[in-house]
Amino acid sequence: MREIVNLCGEWQMRFCNGECMTEGFEDTIILPDTTSNAKKGKLNPKREKGHLTDIYKFEGSCAFRRVITLPKLEAGETGILHLERTRITKLFIDSESCGMRDSLCTSHNYDITRFCDGNEHEIIIEVSNVGYKTRGGHMTSPDTQTNWLGITGRMEVQCFGKVYAKNLVVTPDVEGKAFVVECDIVGSECGSVCVKASCGDDVHSVEAEFSAGKLSVHIPLGENAKLWSEFERNLYEISVDTGCDLQTVTAGLRKLSVNGNKFEINGKKTFLRGKHDGLIFPETGYAPTDKKSWLKVMETAKQYGINHYRFHTCCPPKAAFEAADELGIYMEPELPFWGSICAKDEEGYNEQEQEYLISEGIAILREFGNHPSFCMMSMGNELWGNRQRINEIMGILRSFDSRPLYTEGSNTFQFVPDTVENDDFFCGVRLSRERLIRGSYAMCDAPLGHVQTDEPSTLKDYDSIISGQLPDSLKGNINPDGTIQIQYGTGVKTVKASDMTDGFNPKMPIVTHEIGQYETYPDYNEIEKYKGPLRARNFEIFRERLCDKGLGELANDYFVASGKLAMACYKEELEAVLRSKLLAGCQILDIQDFSGQGTALVGVLNAFMENKGIISDSEWREFFSETVLLARFDRYVYRGSDSFKAKVQLCDYSDKSLCGKTLRWSLGKHSGEMQIGEYENYCDIGDIEIDCLNEQEGKLTLTLSVGDIKNHYDLYVVKTVDSVDFTGCIIVRELDEQTENALNEGKTVLLCAKPDEDKSIEGFYCQDFWCYPMFRSISESMGRKVPVGTMGLLIDKSHPALKGFVTESYSTPQWWKAVSHSRSEILDNNADGVKVIVRTIDNFERNHNLGLIYEYNKGNGKVVVCNVDLEAIASSPEGRALAQSLADYTRN
Repeated sequence: MREIVNLCGEWQMRFCNGECMTEGFEDTIILPDTTSNAKKGKLNPKREKGHLTDIYKFEGSCAFRRVITLPKLEAGETGILHLERTRITKLFIDSESCGMRDSLCTSHNYDITRFCDGNEHEIIIEVSNVGYKTRGGHMTSPDTQTNWLGITGRMEVQCFGKVYAKNLVVTPDVEGKAFVVECDIVGSECGSVCVKASCGDDVHSVEAEFSAGKLSVHIPLGENAKLWSEFERNLYEISVDTGCDLQTVTAGLRKLSVNGNKFEINGKKTFLRGKHDGLIFPETGYAPTDKKSWLKVMETAKQYGINHYRFHTCCPPKAAFEAADELGIYMEPELPFWGSICAKDEEGYNEQEQEYLISEGIAILREFGNHPSFCMMSMGNELWGNRQRINEIMGILRSFDSRPLYTEGSNTFQFVPDTVENDDFFCGVRLSRERLIRGSYAMCDAPLGHVQTDEPSTLKDYDSIISGQLPDSLKGNINPDGTIQIQYGTGVKTVKASDMTDGFNPKMPIVTHEIGQYETYPDYNEIEKYKGPLRARNFEIFRERLCDKGLGELANDYFVASGKLAMACYKEELEAVLRSKLLAGCQILDIQDFSGQGTALVGVLNAFMENKGIISDSEWREFFSETVLLARFDRYVYRGSDSFKAKVQLCDYSDKSLCGKTLRWSLGKHSGEMQIGEYENYCDIGDIEIDCLNEQEGKLTLTLSVGDIKNHYDLYVVKTVDSVDFTGCIIVRELDEQTENALNEGKTVLLCAKPDEDKSIEGFYCQDFWCYPMFRSISESMGRKVPVGTMGLLIDKSHPALKGFVTESYSTPQWWKAVSHSRSEILDNNADGVKVIVRTIDNFERNHNLGLIYEYNKGNGKVVVCNVDLEAIASSPEGRALAQSLADYTRN
């Protein structure tokens, strides 16, 4: 373009009823902005519990007015009024309607050539955040960036010469070391243009002929052509000069392709380490449109191992793609849709909505498709309906732009997954009801995942599930009736062997969808960070609930202890992903707290993309980055005389091989070295075998390192107890007259009663999934079991009752059996005089005062209550060690 007239600045404004009016503009606003961020309208008194509160929330229409001197165009030139990011808009110039635009994801462009005469004109832009043709997913959700009202990003009049290039499409040809540039030429049917591709001082230009208003030209880049990937972030500027106009776009020489069950970038296998993104920016309530802001959050994401962004039912602005181009992040925008796509003859068919989604998809591809970071595109989130119709829509978009890889959606047809003709990769959570490819699930989507049901270990991977083969450990255990028993929690579950192998076997890359979702209790210190249009009134409500239960002083301890368990769950699941050679990637939900949908604080980072203080970025990268050292062992809990065995492995998708390097390991008094041989992405480095740990009770850390690449695992050596000595202990199931007498004599009583179910919560070791309020409600509406909803343990580790039991102040694996055979007692109305030794953290909706082990004085004595079934865990070393510690404390 030859000239840009900036329209940013002060505009008159008014809220309106949808009618164009030139009067009544009694307020002003500095655009670009949203009405909420500019503090326009009435204050919203509501206190939202399930998401942040927009304190200036307004749904309806708003008009912005300004008198502007428009540029003077010569005959044949073109003027376009450009609004980068907005809602539904109507444009009026001098009271004359110039049309309507309704894209949620891309810019609104109006041809205003006839008004560009160098004179003043009244411009009114009416914006509405109601009446969408689709619900809009996270483009409009109060759970994420809010259903804001306004205009964000660039506002300008773009002036084009008499002959100019439009709709530039740059297709990289990696094998041919070239770009193919195609575009429409407006203003002339035939002629010649100069096309350039430049990367720094490396400039290549071609004089090209066009005809019938179409240009297609091949630009060779020479033998030293520079590639783009997460490791090589070379960018080319592509320009088309018509002589009276210059158009430029950014492109990269890269080829993201599918090879069997893997992705390849420029012929080299890559693994997607993705994060979900819903455009959560709590400072303003809308996604920024400047590159600096996106560089900040994306650089933070890369510090946590991320190389891929999946945008949940949304598409970010241009600045996000520009930042991703510079940082080497593989982007996957998604149509703003979450629902059912039905065929014409089916109930629920919505022609207007489907046509809108198709046009929106084409607009996204046209506006952002040249960015090398735009690698994949999804049709929506958790779609249902008609597979063939979804395939048709995907085919329409592919025929328009074949450059990105396509998927029919994220976790489409959940329990009955499949792929269609136009799928390049599969993104989901299971391959059949029993074939699970992530570690955690909502209770309403049971069966639960291995992190939720199995004792912590580092053995799990998903390869046997993906291949549709029974693991070797189960092949010999099939019963005559075709059933097989598998571990499920502390017990077993009988399933058909075919359930473990039948179902869907995609012959393409598999990306496991929205993994993790391990919640952390709120950090109420975060409330003061919300100083913009969004306020954390939900946090305020949760804090008030906790204080009403008399537990307010425990808030920070809850936050830290629940966070430690959440990070341990993330480590277990993410390492399982990286051990799975048949997976092509994962998408975490999320490394960032999700401030809506009940308030799901599932991130290692808060909603502002700041570290929450639970785990450092360097420790997180130990188990989630391009190069990860892995140890595989069957348990975390040992006795000092036990042997220890572990297989050491490597998952490496970096650009530098570790072949020939030395791995060093240490575990307490023991250490060793291993040489790394040749490998491609995965390597079995060697085995650690220790006949006798010969360690005292306490924490024992296994460390692995190759230069600066490290990982570690905290093991626990418990006290060796062959048989629990209860001599001198008074152990009872209930307090009777005899124990009352003993208490009056000053004795200590160990009460091991099983609490009533209506007065207790069942034991569940794993961190709560997503957030309790949302999935409690969903489970109840479906008539299914509600989630347990607890968030780990808060342990008084200095209490003498635990003197003989090695522990942290939060949940660690030596507590798994105890918690799994327990019911934590609800002490809400019985807390007077009670000292809780081991507390179960409840969620922020219930806020029960939950005692796993506690004590109180009675008469002249003391009652120690243990709500763990000590008999059920007596076969384990940690079970006996816990029982012995309690026995030593209560011995009279």
